[in-house]
Amino acid sequence: MTLRDAVECKEYIIRHIKTGDEELNAFLFTLGCYVGEAITVVAHRKGGCTVSIKDGRYNIDTQLAKAIVI
Repeated sequence: MTLRDAVECKEYIIRHIKTGDEELNAFLFTLGCYVGEAITVVAHRKGGCTVSIKDGRYNIDTQLAKAIVI
């Protein structure tokens, strides 16, 4: 299942991130978005979703939400 399919306000564990871009993977790592970390979808939006990772909230687009496997 990907973040795009996740239920809002339920905590999940990131299983895999399949972006194919090392620079993007490094950026996600700085946000705390990496394999084994807990992530919660706060809200689904038209162009993506809002997620909570650690103490931060971030808006991510649909393409990236589909690349994060939970």
